Order: sequence, then C-alpha cells, then structure tokens
Amino acid sequence: MSLRPDQPAAAPDRATPGAAMPIATPDLRPSPSANGSVRLPFAPVAADILEADRIFADALAEFRSPVAPLIHHLKHYRGKRLRPALLLLTAKACGKVVPAHHTLAAAVEMIHTATLVHDDVLDEADTRRHHPTFNAEWGNKVSILLGDMLFTHAFHLTSTVDGRACQLIGAATNKVCGGELKQVCHRGDLDLTEADYFAIVDGKTAALTEACGRLGALYAGATEATAERMGTYGRCLGLAFQIADDLLDLTGDPDKTGKTLGTDLAQGKLTLPLIHALNTLPPNAAADFRRLLRSADVDRREVADVLTRAGSLAYARRVAEDHSATARAALDGLPRSECRMILEQLTDWTVRREK
Repeated sequence: MSLRPDQPAAAPDRATPGAAMPIATPDLRPSPSANGSVRLPFAPVAADILEADRIFADALAEFRSPVAPLIHHLKHYRGKRLRPALLLLTAKACGKVVPAHHTLAAAVEMIHTATLVHDDVLDEADTRRHHPTFNAEWGNKVSILLGDMLFTHAFHLTSTVDGRACQLIGAATNKVCGGELKQVCHRGDLDLTEADYFAIVDGKTAALTEACGRLGALYAGATEATAERMGTYGRCLGLAFQIADDLLDLTGDPDKTGKTLGTDLAQGKLTLPLIHALNTLPPNAAADFRRLLRSADVDRREVADVLTRAGSLAYARRVAEDHSATARAALDGLPRSECRMILEQLTDWTVRREK
C-alpha cells in the first residue's frame, strides 16, 4: 500500500489586499527523518486538507489593508496541519469525510493558530518556524487582537455546522484557555506536582486533539462508543505530543525546530522532566537545582545536563511513550485501512519528532 501522493502545487507566496490568504501547502508525503521517525503522511486526506485550508482562507478574505500583511503572515504559523489532519483521518477511518468535516477542520486549525499567536506573546518568543513571531514584528496588542479574531472566526465557522459541533468545540476551547491560565498562574512554582502538570497539559493541548478525534468520528456517523475511543486516541496523542514538545524546548536544535527554545525555563514553567528531577534528586542536589532554575540567566543546556544525570529526560520520554501506546490501543476495533495505519504511525512520530 503506497502512502506517497502526487504533491499538490503550492499557492503563490504573495499578499494582495482584499484577497484570500495564500495557502501554504503542507508536505503530504511520508519521509524518514535522520532518527527514522515518520513525517506525517497525510496523502489519503490531502484534498480534504486543502479544502479545509480554502475555508480557512476564505473566512479571512474580507480583511483589507493594513490587516492583509497580518493575514499573510499567518501562513508561517501553519505547518504540520496535525489537528485538521487528525480530524479528517479519523473521519475516513470511521466512515467517510463529509463537508462538515472540512468546516470543522478549518475551525480547529484556527483555534490552534490563535493559541500559538497568544503563546508567543506569553512566552516573549521571537521566532516560530524560522520566521518572526507576530509580537516580535507587530507588538503584543496586535498579536492579542489577531488571536482573538481567529477565535471568533472559528466559532462562527462552527456555528454553520450545528449546535453539537458548537458545544464540543466550545467546551474544548474553554479547556484550552483554562489550561493556559493554570500554567500562567503556576509560573515560578517549583512545588508543582505531576498531577498539576497533567491538569495543565490536559487542557492546553490534549483538549483540542481529543475534540478532533471525537468530531471526526461523530460526523462520519460512528457510534458513541467509537467516538469515545477516538476521543481517547486524540487526548493521549495530545499528551504525548506536549511532553515531547517540552523535551524539545530543553534539548532541541533551534535550526530544526524553527522556533525560540528555552522559553519554558525563561518563563518559569515547570514541565515533566523538571518536576521529576526536583522530586528524585538527593536533597542537596535538589536544592542546587532549585537555585539554578531561579537564576536570572538560566542556561537550558546546563539544566539539560542535570536532567540527563537524574534520568529525568528518559523518564519523561517513557511517559510520553506510554500515552502514545494508549492512543494506539484506542484504535483497536477500527477496520484496517490506510487511514488507520497513518493514525498508528502518528503515535510513533509524536514521540520521535525533532520539531
């Protein structure tokens, strides 16, 4: 079974005032990275992703200069298409893709993009996917308003489907915002527990991927039980994804990730490997580590060295792999298909990715 599609042509890279936002075509072909991981083979839903991209672009086409440059810059925030692809792959694995799926895929991508814009403000990040962040280029006020606009457009799109979709996406977005707020309120809290950490991550990341799995199944006509399993798949995939993201923030290569790293440390965000180290290091070493984390110019490489010696990076990877395995197990019962195979591959890619 081949997963390699014909690569669709990318839209021209230019912004015209009043025109729809140019669509940055995702790489839909599978290819191994240096460590053998799989890069998002979305071939079976390539046309559906492009339709969702069209809806995304059309929803923002009403804006004229001087807002047009902002809309154009959004393409740099949209790379993997993981969430819309997850929704569409789930739909096809459970039945078939219908027009409602395209609209919902565009809506979840808008919500995710809005959170990225806001996250960069909160993290004071300068780059994302090798390009300046909105806050670096236009400032915090513009960034916050742009993120708000994307949220409202997402809700408007969802309202064109039906009330159930509004309820599910609204509930997921509430959890996303709640998770982000919890994280901000716990900045600098070196006594954060694993339970606290997972309460944050379950909201800010896993809630939206859970909604993608559930929405994909429900609007494909799947049973409630199947939709529940696909929600579990999405949630556990999201948890694994966030833990892997936290590890990249500590140990990743900026040239590969294309974004500012070390922001969690700079902003006083405690992530899973840090929590593990603080709870397992001998008292004197833990006290030294606390002083390091509280230092004004904390070096992520120095922190990573401590975490390596404490076994905390390995511990976090194992936890991510456990969630990935739970996600894969949730696919049991789905008929064998190309889309199910890709959903299985995503569980491996999530914990082995380099960006």
